[in-house]
Amino acid sequence: MSAETHTCYEGCNVNIFQFYLEKSGEHAAIVKCLQNVLPAEFQSCVSWSVPGEVDVQILSLLQSAFPSVPITADIVEGSSELTANFKGNELAKTADLKKIQFSWHIMSSEDYEKAKGGIKKFDFIHMIQMIYYIKSLADSIKFHHELLKNNGRLMIIVEAANSGWDILWKTYKKELCVGSITEYRSSGEIISCLKDQSLTFEEHPVPNSFDITECFDRSSVTGERLLSFMTGTEHFYESFSPEVRAGILDILRNKCSTEKDGRVFFNSNLTCIFVHAYVS
Repeated sequence: MSAETHTCYEGCNVNIFQFYLEKSGEHAAIVKCLQNVLPAEFQSCVSWSVPGEVDVQILSLLQSAFPSVPITADIVEGSSELTANFKGNELAKTADLKKIQFSWHIMSSEDYEKAKGGIKKFDFIHMIQMIYYIKSLADSIKFHHELLKNNGRLMIIVEAANSGWDILWKTYKKELCVGSITEYRSSGEIISCLKDQSLTFEEHPVPNSFDITECFDRSSVTGERLLSFMTGTEHFYESFSPEVRAGILDILRNKCSTEKDGRVFFNSNLTCIFVHAYVS
């Protein structure tokens, strides 16, 4: 695949991403939310078609809800390394999922939209932490919503409005939105777009925070790796001027986090949004 078809998660960025997941507890927070809300959403649908750790949890919940229903899953992922990890590691841990028929598409969301042309329909589509990488938010939501079958759901999980991520990336938009992410979006932009398209949806909070105390220790390797992921750069201290670095660290401590017992905890809240299909 050409470089343009990949997300930012290739090469060393995959390691930084996985390091972040270990430190942040983000997947655990998402899975906890899904375990609470997905079973009820599943019962609203007639049947279901749907990389990585969270996908396995979703498919396992789906299989438990409909043990006799054949399941097919189309996986669209721009990173060949994350796709390989899903195939080789996550699926291997869950033998029951081998019954599911998978179709793999290593491409960007936009390339998938061009390739599929709205031919195949789905009962369930999820967009977890990927809305930042698409070029046109309105066009992508419209496209995926139109792929839903009757009673289907489009699930979008994104960083919450006014979370630490939202504050950091919008304050330093000029410095941070220069790579794979050219326009930062939180749940505020998603909800506004859904309202503009007169779509029916519901929101569920996904509370989360994680310790970033080491980010304020220049000698900490853990801190530097977290800062690199949080700012979308490979080397935080080499990527920004001293003034920008100081400003980012100040806003992380004083605007994006809370302090408890001498530790700094970053507000990493997310929002889970279920968008309903049109009623025919």
